[in-house]
Amino acid sequence: MSQPKPAVIEKSPFYEFSQKNELAIDYKPLIRVVGVSLKEFRAQRTEILEHSTMIFSSRTTIDSFFRICEEARITVPETMKYICNTEAVALYLQKYIIYRKRKISFADGTFNSLLELIVKHKDEKFILALTEPYKPELPETLSKLKLKVSPVVFARTIAADMSDMRPEDYDIIALYSPSDVKALVENFDIARLPIVATFGEATLRAAKEAGLRVKASAPSPEAPSMVKALDIYCQKLAEGLEVEDAQVKDNQDKEEFIRAQQSKLQKKTRTRTPKKSV
Repeated sequence: MSQPKPAVIEKSPFYEFSQKNELAIDYKPLIRVVGVSLKEFRAQRTEILEHSTMIFSSRTTIDSFFRICEEARITVPETMKYICNTEAVALYLQKYIIYRKRKISFADGTFNSLLELIVKHKDEKFILALTEPYKPELPETLSKLKLKVSPVVFARTIAADMSDMRPEDYDIIALYSPSDVKALVENFDIARLPIVATFGEATLRAAKEAGLRVKASAPSPEAPSMVKALDIYCQKLAEGLEVEDAQVKDNQDKEEFIRAQQSKLQKKTRTRTPKKSV
């Protein structure tokens, strides 16, 4: 499992799963995220105080943002607004600011929900806090919608030490991000790797492109979580059924949603021609 070991293992959904299927689970993060230096931030030539709203999708970028502000002696104004992709990320802001709901908004973790929230604040000037490498989907979509957004890298993902890991000792490796995939294939020969399970469309796509065999994937209607996807896979094996490789599906609904947001913005910015007096 490419995740940190739960603080209380018995409360983890994977504990019940492992007991049910008589499996041993090792927790081994394949990556770690580190904040950029002040020098790296300044090289991106973005003035924080020229923006009115921050967009965050992780706690690491929040930590890095406020650390950089402190090192650069930038006082973040109380008028600064914050848009977060989940409530958990939004609540983490309490570590640095007084939590006021009128200045903090959060989505439900989905791309569409976050995009809709940003569009509601279309008149703001945004900084989109990114962790490199990142999916270009959101920055490209915001650019397509012609919103005032400055994408800024506040953190970088690097591979963890995997010198003590023997992938051939495992029946399946669960991956949670494209960076997990990248770290795995850069450190091991693909022929040594077992089958994998993936979480998220981008992770599945990266795993398929790397030539990995993906036998379980989430989220999906039947498997909203990684543990459910793995449980379904184990049940099929126990029943002697053949498990097909997971396939990447094109998301037409997302494209239609983006077009709807473009149309919405065009309607809001369209000016009426005043009637001529007779």
